[in-house]
Amino acid sequence: MSGLFDLHGRLAVVTGARRGIGRAMAEALAAAGADIIGVSTQARADDEIAESIRGLGRSFESRAVDFADRDAVLALGAELAERAPDILVNNAGTIERAPAAEHPLSWWDRVIEIDLSSQFALTQLVARPMLERGRGKVVFTASMLSFQGGINVPGYTAAKSGIAGLTRALANEWAGRGVNVNAIAPGYIATDNTAALRDDPDRSRSILERIPAGRWGRGDDLAGVAVFLSSAASDYVSGAIIPVDGGWLAR
Repeated sequence: MSGLFDLHGRLAVVTGARRGIGRAMAEALAAAGADIIGVSTQARADDEIAESIRGLGRSFESRAVDFADRDAVLALGAELAERAPDILVNNAGTIERAPAAEHPLSWWDRVIEIDLSSQFALTQLVARPMLERGRGKVVFTASMLSFQGGINVPGYTAAKSGIAGLTRALANEWAGRGVNVNAIAPGYIATDNTAALRDDPDRSRSILERIPAGRWGRGDDLAGVAVFLSSAASDYVSGAIIPVDGGWLAR
């Protein structure tokens, strides 16, 4: 059974890998045996994530890209396609908070580009060699707001709802060609993106009161699902959006 989750000999690209959820998923894939290419807005050879992955006995390469820069994303995608990775984890993202009536259109455009359009552009290129060889895993980071509306985050909600639809659309086309496309929908995880909520006593209390698990999630709560969706254990799973939310959606 353990062989189903074995990623030795696999190369995984993880975007947004330097911190938070992305780092936790990259470390989990490395612990399962995968070598990692970590993509972030900044890249340094001495990052903690690099040391952590190498400490697990796996190789780590770093790439830097501005996910708001379409040309830069396309150039990165072309480079990565040459490496023909086995796994692509689309985790990079951003969020902007302001009431919808006052939400700047520049914020909307930036969030949609980073959280949705760049995801498709990168996946389109990196998945081509997967489709050619008839094997590959694509994992998106969706959100609770792929299912719900949220408050003061119209661009983020629209983008993450789009990620849910994109996951299904790509799965419909690619499942029969050996490429599994799925998504993880994290609940309220203690990361930089949720710092504003955790720093607001009223919002933090109301959120915790609704989570049956009674706590904010941690990055490593995503580890098992990330490995599952990247491994042979999920070969008959396509188009799924798996919540990791402490029971939030069940409430």
